[in-house]
Amino acid sequence: MRRTQCFSAILLGLAGCSQEARQIGPTIPQTPPAGNDDARIPAYQGNVYQIAQGGRYFTWYGCSGCHGDGAPGYLNLARPDRRRGAGFAQVYAAIPGAHPAARYDATIPVEQLWQITAYVRDLPLHTPEKRSRLASDQRAEPSGSAWSGPQ
Repeated sequence: MRRTQCFSAILLGLAGCSQEARQIGPTIPQTPPAGNDDARIPAYQGNVYQIAQGGRYFTWYGCSGCHGDGAPGYLNLARPDRRRGAGFAQVYAAIPGAHPAARYDATIPVEQLWQITAYVRDLPLHTPEKRSRLASDQRAEPSGSAWSGPQ
């Protein structure tokens, strides 16, 4: 009986890690989503690690300056009324599309755009306390023009 309980606890513990799975290598997307039913989307949208990385890039690239807490009206992507159900592919396309002069599609690697998209789609679900904690955690990290990009 005891051995079965230990085995069950180990299996439950391992199953709980799937939302933080990290895949490195040939599975990294090299192209934008092929639509809202792209098979690669769940690896980003449902993955805590990928969403967290997207949050870091959201700050690093300076997105939070215009689209974070305190941003006016429709620019504040964390507002609950921003949950309009835009699909993953539409949000992905809107990131470089909303700022064509910035050339985000040429300056931000494809995988990072996937991660930022997952974060932006997840952002309205974050409580104000969680967003405050994330901002506090990233306070010392470079952002916007102070960040020179991946080394």
